[in-house]
Amino acid sequence: MAKDKKASKNQEENEVLEAENQTVAEESTEEKVEESAEAELSAEEKLEIELAEAKDKYLRLYSEFENFRRRNAKERIELIKTASSDLMVELLPTIDDFERAKKANENQDDIEAVKEGFGLISSKLMKTLEAKGLKLMETEKGTAFDADLHEAVTQFPVEEEDLKGKIIDTVEKGYYLGDRVIRFAKVVIGA
Repeated sequence: MAKDKKASKNQEENEVLEAENQTVAEESTEEKVEESAEAELSAEEKLEIELAEAKDKYLRLYSEFENFRRRNAKERIELIKTASSDLMVELLPTIDDFERAKKANENQDDIEAVKEGFGLISSKLMKTLEAKGLKLMETEKGTAFDADLHEAVTQFPVEEEDLKGKIIDTVEKGYYLGDRVIRFAKVVIGA
């Protein structure tokens, strides 16, 4: 019996130890679950913080871009308004020449002097414009009609067979600015 009591006591102690071990294991598992939950919360919080930072950066970048766009549009409008100012400044002496010629021609009897004066002013004006890139379009009689350069005002019947479909007269001269046509030549075509 003493052995049975001892065995029973040992068995009880083992059961108590097992129960304690199980309780410790359960507590350890619960702590691990709580730690992982805290880790998940902190990961979620980290993601929320990163999202807030990304939104802030996006809003700042968007605002900066909008400001840049407005500033660029304003500068473009100012540039368009003042783009021709240097040409205007260079044309002012020619305008002054026209005014002086007009005043001098009021009492002028010699028509040749008037013609010469206006010829000089005209050549000065053309030199100023050519310096800025303006070129006269050549539209001589007998030149082939080109729809990319010429605008046909009318067709006129011609007797010569080689002038049919070609330019026979220029009503209004055409001009290039650089390599770009800024005014098409208005021409009469032989039919």
